[in-house]
Amino acid sequence: MNTTSTMIASAVIAALSLAGTAAAAADAKQEKCYGIVKAGKNDCQTASSSCAGTAKKDAQGDAWIYVPAGTCGKIVGASAAPNKG
Repeated sequence: MNTTSTMIASAVIAALSLAGTAAAAADAKQEKCYGIVKAGKNDCQTASSSCAGTAKKDAQGDAWIYVPAGTCGKIVGASAAPNKG
């Protein structure tokens, strides 16, 4: 096996292992947690914007991130439902 074939095979194996890791992470129970996001770090849309990464201020009440299920209720200032702010 030449060097190029070895490198391609290694890249394919690495890509397949990453895909398996991503699938396992997606299967884990997650919940949306509002009001704890740093500006520009939200996972998806807010009431005032339609894209991830568009929260305009820290702890914006309608901006959320995914956290492991059961975690949001343990974070001060966090909410499982959007709030004004």
